[in-house]
Amino acid sequence: MSWYGFGFNGFGQIVAHGREDTGTPCVNQVKVTIPTAVEFPSKCPGSVSKGRSLQLSASWSRTALFPVQGDGQVHLTGFLDGVSSSQKDITRSSGCLDAQINERYLTLRFPDKVECWSCDGADMELVWKTDQDSSDTPQGHSAQLPLVPEGYIAHGPPLFRPLSVQLQAVSLALGSGHAVLLCATGTIYTWGNGSHGQLGHGSLVPEEEPRVVEALWGVPLRSVAAGGWHSACIGEGGDLYMWGWNESGQLGLPSRRCRKKAEQNKETGPPGGQQGDTAEDVCISIQSFPALVDIPRVSEVKRVSCGSRHTAAVSSDYGQLGHGTLCSSDEPCLVDFFPTHGLRVEDVRCGPWNTFASVTTADPTG
Repeated sequence: MSWYGFGFNGFGQIVAHGREDTGTPCVNQVKVTIPTAVEFPSKCPGSVSKGRSLQLSASWSRTALFPVQGDGQVHLTGFLDGVSSSQKDITRSSGCLDAQINERYLTLRFPDKVECWSCDGADMELVWKTDQDSSDTPQGHSAQLPLVPEGYIAHGPPLFRPLSVQLQAVSLALGSGHAVLLCATGTIYTWGNGSHGQLGHGSLVPEEEPRVVEALWGVPLRSVAAGGWHSACIGEGGDLYMWGWNESGQLGLPSRRCRKKAEQNKETGPPGGQQGDTAEDVCISIQSFPALVDIPRVSEVKRVSCGSRHTAAVSSDYGQLGHGTLCSSDEPCLVDFFPTHGLRVEDVRCGPWNTFASVTTADPTG
C-alpha cells in the first residue's frame, strides 16, 4: 500500500521542491495536478519498501506519515523548522499507534498514553499528556484521534475538551470551527460554529454543546468527516450525505460560482442567440440540512474526507475517488489516473487544499 498526493504543494508537503544548490531536479510545483507518489526516505522505519502500511495525516503546510503497526516513527514532510520541503523523523514517536498533525501541534497516541507536542519551532515541546489503559471504554484506547479518554484534542487551546461518556463516542471529525461526532448507536451530533449551515440543524447559529442531527435520526451511520465549513457522513448502506457551505461546489450540489465559471469558459455563441437557462434559481450556496448526494455510476461510498473547500470520496465498487480537478466543480468527478494506472484506492485524506489517496494494485480479474 502506498500514498499518492495532488493539489496544493506550496510547502513541499506532497513533493519536495528541488534545490539547485544540492544538484537535485528543481520541481518547485506549487500545484500538483497529477496524482504523484509520496516518497519516503529509505531509512524511514515504516517505509513502504519494507512492506509496511502507512497512515497519513495532513495539515496546511505539512504531512505526517506513520506505520499502522506501531513499530516505527512518525515522518514529517513540508514546512518544518522554518524551511519548506523539509523532512524529519520524530524519534520520540517510536511505538505510537496513531498520530494527527495540524499547524501548531502533533498529537501521538501510544498504548498507554496520549501526548500533544508543540511543533511551532525547531524544538518540540510537550504541552499536554494523559495516561490511558487498554481496558478503557471505546472512547479511550481503541478510538482514533482526536478522541482521547473522556474527551478529545482540539486544534487549539484549551487542547483537551471533555465529552460525556453517555455519548458513546466512536469517531470525531473536526472542521475549522465545528465538530461532527459519530456515536456507537450510529447517531451523529454536531457543535461549534454554524454560520454556513455546517452543523446540519437547519439554521446558521452556533451550538455550544453536542446536538443530535435530527434530520438523520433513525438513519444508521458509519463514518463522518468535516471540512472548513461543510460536513459529510456515510450511511450503513453506503449513501453519502453532505451539508454546509457549497461556494466551491464541495457538497456536490449546484453552485452558482461554479456554474458562472463554467459559462465563462464556454465559447461565446453567435450574436443574438438564445443563451438558455443558467439554472441560477436552483443553485445552492448553503445547505443547512443534510442532503443525499448522487454520484454517477457509484452505488456505494466507503470513505469520505473533506478539505477546506473540497471533498473526496472512495466508492466500494471500484475503489476510485469521486473528486479531483484544477477547476472548482459542483459535480463529483472521477480521478481517472488511478484506474488507468491499475491502482485501486482504499482510503483518502484531505488536507485543506490537497488530497492524498492510499492505493493498492488493482486485481485485473475484478
